[in-house]
Order: sequence, then C-alpha cells, then structure tokens
Amino acid sequence: MTAPDVRDNGAHPVAARRAAARPAARRPAARSRTVAPVLVRQLRNGIEESVHRGDIVESDVNGRLIRGLGDPDRLVTLRSCVKPFGVVALIEAGGIDAFDLEPAEIAVMASSHSGEDLHVRTIQAMYRRAGATQSLIATGIEGMPLDPLTAARLARDGEKPGPIRHMCSGQHSVLILLSRLKGWDPEEYWREDHPAQVAYRGVVARAFDVSPDRLMTAIDGCGLLTYAFTLREVARAYALLADPDAVGKKDPRASLAPALAVIRDAMIANPEMIGGTRDRLDTSLMKALPGRIVSKSGMEALRGVAILAGPRTNGSEAPATGMAIKIEDGDGYDRGTWAASVESLVQAGVVDGQTLRTLARYHRPVSMDPHGRIGAEAVAEFDLAPLGELLGSS
Repeated sequence: MTAPDVRDNGAHPVAARRAAARPAARRPAARSRTVAPVLVRQLRNGIEESVHRGDIVESDVNGRLIRGLGDPDRLVTLRSCVKPFGVVALIEAGGIDAFDLEPAEIAVMASSHSGEDLHVRTIQAMYRRAGATQSLIATGIEGMPLDPLTAARLARDGEKPGPIRHMCSGQHSVLILLSRLKGWDPEEYWREDHPAQVAYRGVVARAFDVSPDRLMTAIDGCGLLTYAFTLREVARAYALLADPDAVGKKDPRASLAPALAVIRDAMIANPEMIGGTRDRLDTSLMKALPGRIVSKSGMEALRGVAILAGPRTNGSEAPATGMAIKIEDGDGYDRGTWAASVESLVQAGVVDGQTLRTLARYHRPVSMDPHGRIGAEAVAEFDLAPLGELLGSS
C-alpha cells in the first residue's frame, strides 16, 4: 500500500496530538550514496524502454551476508513484510487456544490477501468464534479488493466492498483479537498508544533485535505503524522466520521460535491465503516450491523471502537464509519485482528446471497487444555477488 496521509484511503486520521505518543525513532541512517544497479530492463523488440534499479541481499540468521547486489544498508520501510512477525503477539498471548485458530486463519493474519471470498470467509469465521464484530476493521477500502474478478463481480452486483476485503484486514485482525483476548477496548486499536499496538511493536522489536524505543516508524497506508530497517536486517529477520530454532539459546530472538514456527508452517500450508488465487507472486512461489520458502511482499516493491534449510540446485545442502529484494522505483507494474524476485531465487540455487518453467510468466513478464501478440517483456539482467568476504557480517 502507498503511504500518503492515512485519511486518503478512508482510514482513521492519527491526531497530531498523538505524535508525542510515538516511540522514539532510531537515528535515521544516512541516505545511501550508492546508485542502485539495474536489475530489470523493459524491452520492446530489443529496444530498451525503461529500467528498474534495485538492491538485493541474502543473509543467514546471524546476519552473515551471503550474496547480493547493490547496497545492503539501504533503508526501507517494511510495509506488509512485517506481517508474519506481528502475528507472534496474538499467539504468545494464547490466541490459538482462546479462539481455536486454524492454520489458514493464522496465515491470513500474516497476509496481504486479494479480498476474494475465501479470504473473507476465513476472517469472518475467526470473528464469530471470538465474539467480535468485523465492523471494527479500520483499514479503509480504497482500491480494494485487489482481485480484479472479485472487484468486477461486486461492481456488477452493486455491492460496495467492506474493509474486510482490504488486503490488510488480516493484520488488523491480530490487533482486534488481541484486544478481545486481553479485555482492551478495541475501538481505536489503530492508535499508536493502544496496548495492542504496543504489544505488536514489541514483537517486531524482538524479531529485529532492537529495543522498542529505538524503532524507526512511519504510518502505513492502512493506518497502522510500519517500521524501517536496512535490507540486511530484513534478510536476517526472514532467515529467522525460515528457521526460528537456528539462533542460540542466549540470543534475544530465541523466545520467538515457537510462535514463528507456527506462523511459518501455517503460511507454507496455505499459500493462497498469503496472496490469492490469481496473479499473486507470493502464492505462486510457495506453490511452486512447497515446503521450501515463505514469500511475503510489501508495497513499494519490497519482498522478504524465507528460504528453508535444504538442498540448493548446485547439489549442496544449505542452512536457512533470508532474502530481501527491493525495486527502487516502487514498480507500479509489478514486472520488475516479479522478474527480479524469481531471478534472485534462481541465482540463490532455489529455483531451476520445471519449477522455473512453472514461474516463467513471472520470470519474464510480457506485455500483450490487443491481438494477442507479445509487445514487450521485462528481462532480469544482473549477477548476484558473494558478499560475505567483501562486506563482513555486520
């Protein structure tokens, strides 16, 4: 989601007087002086029409850089890439037992779903068991649902989509159900000083191994806080999601392991809850690589990928790692994000052969003319370099 003033998309405004309640921000990192390399070229009959620049980094759970391109210290806002970590707050509070949550419901709370009927039914079931009302969801409705067929059907039937069809309604449900469980007033769960927000913020801080009062925050398009980290920090967090038990017992992140394992497994088992049934790369990647990765996109062309331990295409066995992929221009067409994400997984030794053929439409996205002819295609052209010996692990 884009992040203008939250009032632009129907979300509740955050009053200026609440600004003092925001957690103190970490000192912003200096803006990168590195010119981002070209990752994807848009070609029309071999003529370069435009390019997408960006940065990519792969890291292990301890922050050791493995491969990448560009600036691993480029600062990004997590946007929806934060969602898998935020679900920890509800799980640690006892939400699974309290509300009899199913894996698909856990997955949809970590999602940026397309607003299809299967997503709506899944969320509604949680609210019925929790004795909560979906009218509390304060996401707004601008541009929703993401699924064009669902949007067309609603328009045909004269039905206005409700906030439950917003791609962030699952994330907001974490805060609403947590409020229900703890006996907190859920009406203004979206405010930064609400105890549910404080709890959510706390688990994000733990996942990224930073004190909550040092988090750098901003307001996301759905009205909740989002958090800023460097790409290397995002990759390290996704490595933790891939193998929560990989950190030592003395590591502050170790306490997250039970909940993160539940979230990871729920996402892997329910890929269509993470995106949707049509043209969602996160879903398509996880279906093409069952049990191997968790993929989660965020707006402005950020993607976090948790790569589980196992064989790589070069025949080696590799520990769990995380990747962070960022397209500099925000990639309004998706083509740069799609092509760079698939190519990154090819070069990391996760995708090849039949799996790559399955993902071909994402690897080289095409633009068609009105007669069904290919007019242009997006081509990923980059080489990830080994980073560990070049840049160190910190």
